[in-house]
Amino acid sequence: MAKTLGPVRRSFQPWNDPSEPAFIELRNVTKRFGEFTAVDNQSLTVYEREFFALLGPSGCGKTTLLRMMAGFEEPSEGEILLEGQPLTGVPPHRRPVNMMFQSYALFPHMNVADNIAFGLKQEGMGKADIAQRVAEMLRLVKLEEFSARKPSQLSGGQQQRVALARALAKRPKVLLLDEPLGALDKKLREETQFELADLQQDLGLTFVIVTHDQEEAMTMADRIAVMDHGRIIQVATPAEIYEAPATRYIADFVGDVNIFEGTAEPLAGGGLRIATSAGFAVEVAAAPNGAAAPARGDTVWFAIRPEKMVISHDRPAGAKEGTAPNLIEGEVWDIGYLGDVSIYNVRLASGDVVRATRLNADREVERPITWEDRVWISWRADAGIVLAG
Repeated sequence: MAKTLGPVRRSFQPWNDPSEPAFIELRNVTKRFGEFTAVDNQSLTVYEREFFALLGPSGCGKTTLLRMMAGFEEPSEGEILLEGQPLTGVPPHRRPVNMMFQSYALFPHMNVADNIAFGLKQEGMGKADIAQRVAEMLRLVKLEEFSARKPSQLSGGQQQRVALARALAKRPKVLLLDEPLGALDKKLREETQFELADLQQDLGLTFVIVTHDQEEAMTMADRIAVMDHGRIIQVATPAEIYEAPATRYIADFVGDVNIFEGTAEPLAGGGLRIATSAGFAVEVAAAPNGAAAPARGDTVWFAIRPEKMVISHDRPAGAKEGTAPNLIEGEVWDIGYLGDVSIYNVRLASGDVVRATRLNADREVERPITWEDRVWISWRADAGIVLAG
């Protein structure tokens, strides 16, 4: 069986099939607002029935991309196609897409049923068909008993469901979601993420979501495009984004990570030894991700996730005395207890701080690691990744 990065989400992977046609295609799209370039000559392909996420910090251009797909903005250069047909000049209400806004934009004077029916009435659908479609949407989002309530009488999660039902009522080919869960509390947001992903698969629609929340993107999306300053830096599955980031920016933006600068020394068999500026040595089994192996003396960066490091009171058995690779000693500087895991910030002799996590599998621990303890941190040769830039 071939090795994969992280868990396999589902067998749906059209991006690996050269014969699969693009459903949404952006070709060299640029968007300028005066002197400011919000999106800078970007191309992107989204496939039918894909749940696709645009992820990045505020101001990176992700919402501008979404608004161009919806038709609320026109590209300054380039074109956007849906099923091979250019969308340039097609107004929003004529596109087979619908957009769910962060604010939900529900009509406060209308009840839930009328909010869902609004777009259908605008299209001239018959009363009987509207009633049937609204009932179908209410069942879909589990709000049948709330149909007569006004938005002000609903919780934030219920309002989110009404907005989703209204967006889906017109049966668009593509649903565009702009930070749709941002107004929900943490627990409800986490529950809704799974519900939304399940709903998308059940409906067989194409969803494109904009979010700055990395966990949200990784929970729901089949693929993620990470953006920065108007450019798409990497497009990959959640596991690939997390386990094999293309750049230091992505490694640092997605999840917790330790990144150390160092000098490379190639080893026989394709491995690499790195003398880090923090004063310890690293040995890895492979060259940098997606790049040629560095030459002796090149500057590289070693990135490793905290959960892939082992923290202990005692020096690991079998570790050589002296300066062994993939082994560091330090003092516990700070501890964060999150219930399922504990986070340890360990200060090295160099002054650098390394973050490691430990699973709290037992309720009681015989030798707990606490503040100011001297500890050892170690990791396997394949636990981290080398980045060339």
